[in-house]
Amino acid sequence: MVAQNIAFGVIAAAMVISAVRVVTAKNVVRAALYLIIVLAGVAAQYILLAAEFTAIVQVLIYIGAIIVLFLFGIMLTRAPIGQEGDLDNDQRWLAGLVALLLFGVLAYVLNDAFNGAQIRLNVPQTTAQVGDSIFGAYLLPFEVVSVLLLAALVGAIVLARRD
Repeated sequence: MVAQNIAFGVIAAAMVISAVRVVTAKNVVRAALYLIIVLAGVAAQYILLAAEFTAIVQVLIYIGAIIVLFLFGIMLTRAPIGQEGDLDNDQRWLAGLVALLLFGVLAYVLNDAFNGAQIRLNVPQTTAQVGDSIFGAYLLPFEVVSVLLLAALVGAIVLARRD
């Protein structure tokens, strides 16, 4: 159990550092690459939780498809890839203060609501149970998300094409 805790700490630290770099990187492509590290860390955390199917789905869908979609959108819209000096402003301290305030409020609300209570979830354990859940009880939300992603892709293409 100690090795699992150490692995969790190392992966979580890499995820936090990469997440900070996602929002502070001045190069858009590098920000997308840091996002890959964050999403791979999430997959690694799923593996630590013995949820191999969810980890593989994380790698295939988010790293394999969504990041490719981001990079495709960056290239289609001809976004500036180099460093831009005029994209920064002097409100970083205010943003950090608001983030800390929101973290404090969220921690207080969660502590007040649950107060150490143990939550028991009925989580599917096998791939067959996950498939039955996705295409059974959660079929409508699954299809709504797929249509939303398709609409976002069509919208990006329409915005990027020349008239």
